[in-house]
Amino acid sequence: MANILIVDDDPIIRDLLFAHVEQSNNAPSIAGNLIQAFQLTDKTDFDLVFLDVRLPDGDGLEALPKLKNLPSQPEVIIITAVGDSDGAELAIKSGAWSYIQKPVPHHEIRLQISRALQYRERQKKNQPISLKRNRIIGNSPLLHDALNVVAQAAQNETNVLITGETGTGKELFAQTLHENSSRSDALFVVVDCTALPENLIDSLLFGHEKGAFTSAEKKTVGLIARANNGTLFLDEIGELPLETQKSFLRVLEERSYIPVGSNKEIRSDFRLISATNRNLDKMVEKGEFRRDLLFRIKTFHIDLPPLRDRQKDVKEMALHFISKICERHRLPVKGFTPDFMNLLEEYNWPGNVRELYHTLEKAILTEAGNPTLFPMHLPSSLRIYQAKAAMKIKRDAIEKASDHRNFNLSDDRHPLPDALLTNEELPTLKVYRQEIIEEGERQYLSELLRKVDHNIKRAISIAGVGQAQFYSLLKKYQMTTKSD
Repeated sequence: MANILIVDDDPIIRDLLFAHVEQSNNAPSIAGNLIQAFQLTDKTDFDLVFLDVRLPDGDGLEALPKLKNLPSQPEVIIITAVGDSDGAELAIKSGAWSYIQKPVPHHEIRLQISRALQYRERQKKNQPISLKRNRIIGNSPLLHDALNVVAQAAQNETNVLITGETGTGKELFAQTLHENSSRSDALFVVVDCTALPENLIDSLLFGHEKGAFTSAEKKTVGLIARANNGTLFLDEIGELPLETQKSFLRVLEERSYIPVGSNKEIRSDFRLISATNRNLDKMVEKGEFRRDLLFRIKTFHIDLPPLRDRQKDVKEMALHFISKICERHRLPVKGFTPDFMNLLEEYNWPGNVRELYHTLEKAILTEAGNPTLFPMHLPSSLRIYQAKAAMKIKRDAIEKASDHRNFNLSDDRHPLPDALLTNEELPTLKVYRQEIIEEGERQYLSELLRKVDHNIKRAISIAGVGQAQFYSLLKKYQMTTKSD
């Protein structure tokens, strides 16, 4: 019997799905909004979730990654009255099992439940493949999803495409795939397609004979030949000119080529791994990338998540990097203050893992003799981001308090200082502002704890602040939790 969660604000749809889940001999649970849904997921491990898009307290598509990242990693079926192609694309890319539009025929509901649970059961029975992770740090579900594809691809010789934002570690994943493959004893040849001079691309890839062109003073072996029996890694393959794409497609199909200035065909047995931070499908639509080549290079596709979606991995990665950086520069391993780590965990890291590494390296070397890392050692841009985020939280709290109270002077729930309602001397504007901010914070925390039923982990996640900061605010306003 599987646990199935139904998240929909339409009671008719909830009752319909509830009945179908019961008829399939599974255990249904229902939630009318996202807050109720996450309260249920805190108590129960679900195998499948039916998720509406338009909910009273948020967008189901935005909540989808959080549901997929739950410890039970449930399959999620998006069910919506207002379907659109962009929403379907976002849902599937975020890991949804399927995206279906209301009204849903009864047989379709039964089929979706049956197939999703059948797939899940087969996944559980599959034996995990042992994988040497190299220097890949972290344990978030999204990272594990990518590593599972690496493990699968390592068992065969097929071509692999790795996509992801700049700095997500595409080359590191390619190296890990190579080291876990049957070709690990041979060369891993890296080709940076952005650094290939257009007039020398063919020469560098395929090699050339002496005298093939003006500067060809000797015979040169190309990168493809060097990758024989090993792995050829084309980094940023989207930068290859169309003419080179055409030539390379033939190499992939035949595993043979002719060096520049030669009439002799050479064979090379290599495994291809490609990577890009560009959208190759859109490039195909614009005529900037060959459709037939795209089909060839992405038999297996590994899409690396950005670091902002792996916030739980930041601390583990930071500890690893601090140790490695100190070792590299022959420094004692540095400690850090709690607020230093909080800043790292709260930042959105647009430059991903690469930005995190270089940020820590700069922080460590700024005061090499200081044994402790403080927030002041971090770039001002990072500290400004955190300060603005904190200000936004306060503004939202004030606006929420204002909406509830409407600043009605006759309302005894008003947030105004008592001095404004009596004949007492008025406070300064600075004091007045501070009282408004604190009242807004207090109201926000009280409402937040109530809505999440005092689930501190969930409250911290919604508030978007660090654990230490959240407990500090609770202490400031003398608030207690149910566990206190």
